[in-house]
Amino acid sequence: MNDPNQDMSTQEDRDGLTYKAAGVDIDEGERLVALIAPAAKATARPGADGALGGFAGAFDLRAAGFRDPILLLSTDGVGTKLKIAIDAGRHDGIGVDLVAMVVNDILAQGGEPLMFLDYYACGKLNAEAAAAVIKGIARGCLEAGCALGGGETAEMPGLYRVGDYDLAGFALGAAEREALLPKRDAVRAGDVLIGIASSGPHSNGYSLIRKIVARTGAPWEAPAPFAPGRTLAEALLVPTRIYVKTLLPILRSGLVHGGAHITGGGLIENAPRALPDHLSAAIDYDAWPRPPVFSWLKEAGGVPEQDLRRTFNCGIGFVLVCQDAMAGDVLARLAAAGETAWIIGAVRA
Repeated sequence: MNDPNQDMSTQEDRDGLTYKAAGVDIDEGERLVALIAPAAKATARPGADGALGGFAGAFDLRAAGFRDPILLLSTDGVGTKLKIAIDAGRHDGIGVDLVAMVVNDILAQGGEPLMFLDYYACGKLNAEAAAAVIKGIARGCLEAGCALGGGETAEMPGLYRVGDYDLAGFALGAAEREALLPKRDAVRAGDVLIGIASSGPHSNGYSLIRKIVARTGAPWEAPAPFAPGRTLAEALLVPTRIYVKTLLPILRSGLVHGGAHITGGGLIENAPRALPDHLSAAIDYDAWPRPPVFSWLKEAGGVPEQDLRRTFNCGIGFVLVCQDAMAGDVLARLAAAGETAWIIGAVRA
């Protein structure tokens, strides 16, 4: 004789809903963790083991060599540069952008990035695409010398379209109390501004960039007019420079009084953030060669010069503030570290 309870259970299983049927695939999430685990483990550093799977990341400041640390926290995203990566199917570099936008901000305070967390949100999880993004994040962490301490992958059907995803990054950094920047009390009128080359637009102004490309009617696979041998997508997806390993020794040397990461708002809005309120940054925009991408954007989009300067970095990704007498030493150290830099202006009353 059949068990009526068994029959009822079978009927419920046939008619009921599962989480997978609702659009969330836990198995795909577990497959993603397996794909990215080696990349995350490779970012281990003193103070963090780089392991995934815990409920929270932990960092041992003493093991990292800090004596009297000030903790620094930063968060950011990549903006609509993501849309180019999604539309062009090029996901491997956008994770570097995510790390760069966060760790460069910590660097501007004189801090060393220690640990990074990522948030990946999508409508339908594709483990291969997500793994490409997160492996890029791990690559960025290696460039910055910080551990990938974990993250969150959120599959949210109905909130994002299939194929779309969004990213957010969070970093913990630290600086010894006496090395914290900017040292506004030490900045004087007559100090110089040293600009360090960017790799392109980095991760700012991409809503305008996408409008300009749409105006031209060119597909992402078209040759880039400003970058021979590359498609538009390849040229516009060049990752943001990570300046940590080259600039941190200079910031710790005592030669500079401040630093600025040049992001949204360009040099106009970001350089003054390293200065006291009674001083301003006088920028000479003819002091360095403007990369071709910015000239093309200006011409193809008919972008006014002032708007270009407030939207893009115009070829300068980071600025250092130092005494005029120290500028030669700082420039020599930058050159020895492989950076291209120029004196791009001065501090004025």
